[in-house]
Amino acid sequence: MKIKLTICLLAFLNFYEAQENITYQKPSAEILKLADYERPPGVLMNSKKDWIIFTYRPTYKTLEDLSQQEMKLGGLRINPVTNISSTATYSNNLKVRKLNDKTEVQVKNLPANPKITYTSFSPDEKKLAFTNTTGKGVELWIVDLETATAKKITPDNLNANLGSPYVWNKDSKNLLIKTLPQNRAALTDPAKDLPTGPIVSTADGKVSQNRTYQDLLKNPQDEKNFEILTSSYIYNVDTDGNLKKVKDQDMYSGLSYSPDGNYLMATTLKKPFSYIVPLNRFPMTTTVYDSNGNVVKIVNETPLNEIMPKGFSSVRTGKRDMGWRNDLPATLVYAEALDDGDQSKTTDFRDEVFTWEAPFAAAPKSFFKTRQRYEGINWTNDHYAIVSEGWYDTRNTKSYLVDLNNGTSKVIDDRNYQDVYSDPGNFNTTKNQYGRYVVDMKGGKSYLIGAGFTKEGQHPFIDEMDMKTLKKKRLYTSNIKNAKEEILDILNPSKGDILTTRQSPSLYPNYFRKNIKSDKAEAVTNFANPFESIKDVYKEVITYKRSDGVTLTGTLYLPAGYDRKNKTEKLPLLIWAYPTEYKDKNTAGQNTQNPNDFTFPYYGSFVYWTAKGYAVLDDAAFPIIGEGKTEPNDTFIPQLVANAEAAINAVDQLGYIDRKKVAVGGHSYGAFMTANLLTHSKLFACGIARSGAYNRTLTPFGFQSEQRNYWDVPDVYNTMSPFMNADKMKTPLLLIHGDADNNPGTFTLQTERYFQALKNLGAPVKMVLLPKEAHGYAAKENILHLLWEQDQFLEKCLKK
Repeated sequence: MKIKLTICLLAFLNFYEAQENITYQKPSAEILKLADYERPPGVLMNSKKDWIIFTYRPTYKTLEDLSQQEMKLGGLRINPVTNISSTATYSNNLKVRKLNDKTEVQVKNLPANPKITYTSFSPDEKKLAFTNTTGKGVELWIVDLETATAKKITPDNLNANLGSPYVWNKDSKNLLIKTLPQNRAALTDPAKDLPTGPIVSTADGKVSQNRTYQDLLKNPQDEKNFEILTSSYIYNVDTDGNLKKVKDQDMYSGLSYSPDGNYLMATTLKKPFSYIVPLNRFPMTTTVYDSNGNVVKIVNETPLNEIMPKGFSSVRTGKRDMGWRNDLPATLVYAEALDDGDQSKTTDFRDEVFTWEAPFAAAPKSFFKTRQRYEGINWTNDHYAIVSEGWYDTRNTKSYLVDLNNGTSKVIDDRNYQDVYSDPGNFNTTKNQYGRYVVDMKGGKSYLIGAGFTKEGQHPFIDEMDMKTLKKKRLYTSNIKNAKEEILDILNPSKGDILTTRQSPSLYPNYFRKNIKSDKAEAVTNFANPFESIKDVYKEVITYKRSDGVTLTGTLYLPAGYDRKNKTEKLPLLIWAYPTEYKDKNTAGQNTQNPNDFTFPYYGSFVYWTAKGYAVLDDAAFPIIGEGKTEPNDTFIPQLVANAEAAINAVDQLGYIDRKKVAVGGHSYGAFMTANLLTHSKLFACGIARSGAYNRTLTPFGFQSEQRNYWDVPDVYNTMSPFMNADKMKTPLLLIHGDADNNPGTFTLQTERYFQALKNLGAPVKMVLLPKEAHGYAAKENILHLLWEQDQFLEKCLKK
């Protein structure tokens, strides 16, 4: 066996020796046929579900798209020429259709070579706004839905560096826009400008827990550029393009009208900036203005927030989550921590929720106190509100029904939010007289739409709830044979009309209008399957046990035509997975996979390789459990190995595979998983790890679901780090990373340093850095080459 292993490693190393400095490659024909496909359009529908917008975009971006100018500032990635995020995804065509019609209508007068994003319906839902990015900037366009005609209403001088550069007025005739200052200062190049002094940071002795954020400000030149790029004027523009200045230059990070349209709330960024946290923790001031642009009240001032208590249920002090109440003309709602935002403190109540009625002459009124951390409010079109709270350490979520007439409350739901079998679903919403979404209540009844995961499989449902008694009545349970149905909306509760999607392994998801009383359904869309070559692939959700009795699941794919009865050919197996943390075994063992999901091959899984004769176990369950006071990561490695062993045993017992030819792969935390499995077990012949982190001392203040810092539990951090155990790794590994990764913790440096350690210790490893790619990959050239690298690697390690 040792001789065979040595030959395998020599073949691996010789195979890759000649691959340095190669040009972009494409995968084999079977995979290329699946990867190089035409993406079906996206679907956007208005609240009444009587208009459908079809958005068309290329299947992939290109290297040219990723090579645009870019500045990384305060957590943003900005194109300083066009003044919009350099990571923006664009559509290149729009078509419209009324729900009852059969044919889409091409929108006329679209810009040449359109780059469309930030689409939104007007409040009256008769128009659609979108931005178009030109070579010089961002312009605003309006589509009249009845005539399907587009019209440009501003030049390309909008500032989208902080998100959408416009907001609709309630009258549907006017919009607020953020425009670039006409005489904007020139940007500086930190690489060219001589420094005027060193970069100095200080600490005042306060304890904090900050993650390893990326794309932060680094020097005074960055600060200057950030201020230049985020500064805008606010103008009003009508749908004919007439402009009127509303507010002078400032760093506007948020704009929102009150539901009645009479007040504007604007949030602006302030100095001092920070080099250790992103812009959402910079100082901010929130001001409410009247319809004439006059200051009504400064309603919130948030200081720089560099100091945070430890724990995922800790928050900053002061007013937070401030927004307009959807059920009233002009009333704000916000929460304040009663425990100084520190989850370690003992207190009866964690948060207090306040309401504050414009024009804010009176003091805010206490609305509700939560025993856990406040998570939000759903307002209704009746005299009720639904307040939600939660606590990370226990995974608990709780919701209360508050009677607005008398202030009394009742618990609606109290559960572990990871317990998908007990999930009651989400309340169906509708737009009220202010054009805001509220829970749809009629005659004291509301409606819940649930995903419907059960031990027996997935059966989406609709429940009717009596808001006085809280009793539920099941109105509908989906039980379509050999297909999956997802309930999107209740169109008419009294008539039983609903909007759904329906799919199967070989039928692309399409929209349907259905009546739950007659059970009749009518197709709204008819998108074809773009992956016909694998429509006959065998697909099954398998259930199996881990050695400690935890139930696990995974979706098993076998090549089309494989003889499952005789099993004369033993297949190589590819396992793709991502670890998830739980606080109890029961929720960890619940099944959220549906065998009737459409089989959608993409670069984020191994499904492509069913076309090459591999068996694939996709989305294999890898729970990491820590019950009681034990944290999941205290036993991360043994649980990881137990999950992998159980998965291989389960497929092997079915008689399909050669268990000596098994590969494992994953992205991000799945890459971290892969490296650990190859390091601490002999279960796999090879592995593929993409865009992972391998040295946890480089993420010392928490990672993934770990709240403790390195100095709390150094043994946990060191044991879990593949880098610290690189001398134990002897299995062929393909490391892949985008060279512009922007995800907190998964710096490209993580892969580079891990590769260097493995190489110098004699491990069989190859590293591929994809130019210009962030944490998720986008360019067609890179994705096709990625698939080629994986294909070559798997063929060599598992077949040859």
